[in-house]
Amino acid sequence: MGSEGPSVVTIHVTGFKKFHGVAENPTEIIVRNLKGFIQKKGLPEGLVLGSCNILETAGEGAVPQLYEVLQLAIAGENKETSNRGQTIWLHLGVNSGAIRFAVENQAVNEATFRCPDQMGWKPQGVPIIPSDGCISRVRKTPLPVNEIVKTLSKMGYDVMPSDDAGRFVCNFVYYHSLRFAEQNRIKSLFVHVPLFLTISEETQMEFIASLLKVLASLQ
Repeated sequence: MGSEGPSVVTIHVTGFKKFHGVAENPTEIIVRNLKGFIQKKGLPEGLVLGSCNILETAGEGAVPQLYEVLQLAIAGENKETSNRGQTIWLHLGVNSGAIRFAVENQAVNEATFRCPDQMGWKPQGVPIIPSDGCISRVRKTPLPVNEIVKTLSKMGYDVMPSDDAGRFVCNFVYYHSLRFAEQNRIKSLFVHVPLFLTISEETQMEFIASLLKVLASLQ
């Protein structure tokens, strides 16, 4: 009794490499620099920043890499934390036309790419996971998006909830991650960020650090 220890929230983060029209993806820079940034700022007790990975901006061709990243983190936690806490996957993607941050409620089982991904794939009306059924199938995050947005807004960030993660690679990865999270009893969330020309790199780093704290406070 009482031997379980304090609950720990481990948050793993991914970003994307460059892709058509975005030569410098802000999420690659954010994720690459996140651990150093967090070390300077510090994290609340019980919050652990886990792996930080940069994904290829590709769909079907990058699925093996995506699942390797997801599985390795889960395997590590099973050894280290053994049911003592929660695990959250936080995926970051860029919306080059956005003027604010967007926290995504859901992903749709549809891949309709507006341009080829970085491996040359350009699906049109294809189910992301055929065994899930038709392309209208939706998977939602169990995390309280509206509450997250409200808290971040009170901190002064320009952020909104969103029900449309697009049909490109961001939606593709989010759909796979939500399915994986459900199967492994963890949680997944996707956040779109603007370009650094719209919201500065410093502000975006502060936003992600604040988001990590908000996510940990929900547990």
